[in-house]
Amino acid sequence: MLRVENIETAYGPVRALAGVSFEVDQGKITAVLGANGAGKTSLLRTLSGLVRPRSGRVVLEDQVISGMPVERIVRLGMAQVPEGRGVIAELSVEENLRLGGLWRKDGSREDLDRMYELFPPLAERRGKPANTLSGGERQMLAVGRALMARPRLLLLDEPSLGLAPRVAAQIMALLRRLRDETGLTVLLVEQNAKSALSVADHGIVLNLGRIVAQDAPDRLAADEKLRHAYLGF
Repeated sequence: MLRVENIETAYGPVRALAGVSFEVDQGKITAVLGANGAGKTSLLRTLSGLVRPRSGRVVLEDQVISGMPVERIVRLGMAQVPEGRGVIAELSVEENLRLGGLWRKDGSREDLDRMYELFPPLAERRGKPANTLSGGERQMLAVGRALMARPRLLLLDEPSLGLAPRVAAQIMALLRRLRDETGLTVLLVEQNAKSALSVADHGIVLNLGRIVAQDAPDRLAADEKLRHAYLGF
């Protein structure tokens, strides 16, 4: 689904990614792990077109997307849920959801109904302003808004950040359900390595802009030196 080839990204003289290469298999959850400053958010911003890489390329299915405008990348089937649950607070829950599918000419009531099925708390508050939602509900809304675009590849940046463990577990369970029921491909950036590895099919560990390990989740979790050095558990 996604191929990242020797990506280097920098902000002025500061290099955020240095020679990063990996693949994301279709219909799988790939977790990108690492501490703060490892380059995880820079990676997502590069993949989604918010930042142009200095070198290397990003290939979505068979199309090179590095350097493309963000809106064109979205139309090709990639959607991102940014860190911080960036919903529009003044708009209602339903208005926020509708924004996610605004560009689609074939958007329908069925898409909204599907989001309310996936996120029952949003159905109960569909007419309420987004600023009245709890942190967990805002995260549900951010994910739902991205899904309204009907992406084939969903990028998530720290979806469990600031959430109660129970709510974070619900978000992870939802990702597993979407993968199993719809074949959605997910690239999950997460500082809570234990939580991410519990749902992932493949794990990648970043440190200071470089990949230091990538393997099956159980092998990464079993590597004691790796856990203590990079994963924090």
